[in-house]
Amino acid sequence: MNLPQTISTLIRKGDTVRVISGRDRGKSGRVLSVHPKKNQVVVEHANIIKRHTRPNPSKNIKGGIVEKEGPMHLSNVMIVCSSCGKQARIARIKLPDGTAARACRRCGTTLDK
Repeated sequence: MNLPQTISTLIRKGDTVRVISGRDRGKSGRVLSVHPKKNQVVVEHANIIKRHTRPNPSKNIKGGIVEKEGPMHLSNVMIVCSSCGKQARIARIKLPDGTAARACRRCGTTLDK
């Protein structure tokens, strides 16, 4: 089954993104993980969920309420360009050496190092 290209291939782990919708709108953070099959990303300091854990002395786990980042849909985040500092859409461009790279549609600079 051929699946259409999702935006998950354009947002990668380590990118800086800004949340554009939901209760954390306006927050920026680094992408901690990407789940391409579910079209979800986990963003640092965004979509904080509370997890109630039971203490387990054999694994040295303290019980209580643990706060951690939860996954959010890819459509709720936009990548932040490192050169212009604004959120932008991503373009795929071919470099002169023949390799493909991601570029900012706003200023045209490449996002890949």
